[in-house]
Amino acid sequence: MSRINVIMPKLGMTMKKGTIVEWKKKRGERVEKEEVVAIVESEKLTGEVKAPTSGILVEILHDVGDEVPVGEVIGVIESEES
Repeated sequence: MSRINVIMPKLGMTMKKGTIVEWKKKRGERVEKEEVVAIVESEKLTGEVKAPTSGILVEILHDVGDEVPVGEVIGVIESEES
């Protein structure tokens, strides 16, 4: 098993940071690859953050309402893939 980071995506060409609007999964819950784990928004866009792998969401590093730079880790999944 390995730990895979969930990162703040870049929703638009000029996006530098985004706000976490909602976590769709809770810490300790199982997620499937490409499943939506969070909703984020920038100044004009709202987007989904999808799980990069299947496994357990073991860490949520930013809360709803937090403003997070693009590319920063917002969560961690303990992957079942080798």
